[in-house]
Amino acid sequence: MAYDPALQSGGRVDLQLIASMIEPGSRVLDVGCGDGELLRLLNATRDVDCRGIEISQKGVNAGVAQGLSVVQGDADTDLVNYPTKGFDYVILSQTLQATREPQKVVREMVRIGKRAIISFPNFGHWRVRMRILLTGQMPVTPTLPYLWYETPNIHLCSIDDFSDMSQSMGVTVERFIALDKQGKVSLTNQWRGAANLLAAQALFMLRGD
Repeated sequence: MAYDPALQSGGRVDLQLIASMIEPGSRVLDVGCGDGELLRLLNATRDVDCRGIEISQKGVNAGVAQGLSVVQGDADTDLVNYPTKGFDYVILSQTLQATREPQKVVREMVRIGKRAIISFPNFGHWRVRMRILLTGQMPVTPTLPYLWYETPNIHLCSIDDFSDMSQSMGVTVERFIALDKQGKVSLTNQWRGAANLLAAQALFMLRGD
């Protein structure tokens, strides 16, 4: 997929990629929006009606201070309050692994949005496998930077794990993109099996029935 030149002004490359997938004028909900980096990018480049939900008060305050529409909420418990198909896109970027009930969160996302966009670090990446094989310790990598006793990640998964879960839920994978550790599109994205070994991160666009 080619990037929109208007999105190449810096910041996280994976967020630029996500923004390039959003149709102008869409209604967007960013779940776990942090300080609002993606919301700012969408406002600047996509002319969208975008909202954010963030669990931390610090993140909410940062977003509101920038004039963004952000409310405090928990993806595990508060998505049930949003109307069915109330948004064109629901986004969960690098947050799925920190949720308590990932399957429930994904189910709510495809209910709320016509499409869901989800990115996460790939626990099947070869660096992760080698770290466990050679040291017997939990991996620390650029996409999984925390020590085991400090990490907010509680449900790590591989690309294959996520694909299997989506299939078991009857959710359609409309698009899959493999990313390297910098968040750039990887050459392996056309081959899902190879991506499970070689991709540091993954990006899925999903559609519910």
